Amino acid sequence: MKVILWILRVAVGLLFIFSGMVKANDPLGLTYKMNEFFEVWNMGFMLEYSLGFSIAMIAFEIIAGFAMIVGNHFRLYVTLLLLLNIFFTFLTGYVLYSGKIKECGCFGDCIKISNTATFYKDIVLTAAVLFLFIFRYRVFPLFNKSAINASIVGVGAVIAFGFQYHVLHHLPYHDCLPYKVGNNIWEKMQPEPNATPAVFATTFVYEKNGVKQDFTSENYPWKDPSWKFVSSKSVEITPATGESEIHDFSLTDSNDNDQTQAILTAKGYTFIWFLREPEKANKDNMDVLRSLMNKAKAMNIPFYVACSAGRDICITYQEAWNMKDIPFMTMDVTVSKTVMRTNPGLMLLKDGVVMNKWSYLDYPKELALP
Repeated sequence: MKVILWILRVAVGLLFIFSGMVKANDPLGLTYKMNEFFEVWNMGFMLEYSLGFSIAMIAFEIIAGFAMIVGNHFRLYVTLLLLLNIFFTFLTGYVLYSGKIKECGCFGDCIKISNTATFYKDIVLTAAVLFLFIFRYRVFPLFNKSAINASIVGVGAVIAFGFQYHVLHHLPYHDCLPYKVGNNIWEKMQPEPNATPAVFATTFVYEKNGVKQDFTSENYPWKDPSWKFVSSKSVEITPATGESEIHDFSLTDSNDNDQTQAILTAKGYTFIWFLREPEKANKDNMDVLRSLMNKAKAMNIPFYVACSAGRDICITYQEAWNMKDIPFMTMDVTVSKTVMRTNPGLMLLKDGVVMNKWSYLDYPKELALP
């Protein structure tokens, strides 16, 4: 029994540390996934707290993982982990069976597993934590001195919060999204030559004399007024193949002309400054950015601003920041969140390929082009 408990506590602890660190690489990704759940559940009032929940949950996974291994306050942590795993199992089951959310994002964007695999993984993990919970009084700390155990867990807490603090103010250490360095955005927007659309089967529910019946698009009783339409549902029969990785990236100029292809396929270097919700944008290092704009202009390198706000608001900030000679393009705010995790942030393209990305704290002071 002792060996089994040791294997389980180490395995569970390492899994939670790994899961937490993967998500800590991009806490905003988990924030946006939480927002998706809140919106589906009509809990819009929770959106302003989602970032705090994301940071806390990621930190708890890492801290609890360390605590499981060293046995520090084991009974408390195993109880909390059991409750958390029950909740996770409910969430992954909801994603799998409701169809209202595409994927749970349990390991972030870097490691994607199917909804089915995620759900059964959580069932197995919950069973393992339940076993540890049942035999929690047989688990003892790794070291006899509690100060050593507490110090190790403390190191885990420093890692958990420090890692997240850094990526939230800079950029993720490892970018797993389609706009990462090395990708050609325009090429990622194109479907494969042999792409096929998804095939759906639609079922119509009609009611007659209090009895409900399912129909297909071939036999539904549209000519019989005694049947009353109740609802319809579509089920994916065959998934799409060869779809493009990027769907909604679009840059529109002040005359509402789509400049996406022209900018993304331009030869040579191009800078794009992603400005998401200008009123909330961090204005640190604006002097460095202006200097970079001037150097780019002197070298005839195009410099654009991708502003995710209404046209009037973009013009207001363009004038307030004395950027009248810089073309302001509008783009969707959701896409901007995916392209650049910080607000604002800078991207350098060369022949449409992403060469580098910088947060507002890391604008290059010298224009050293790769």
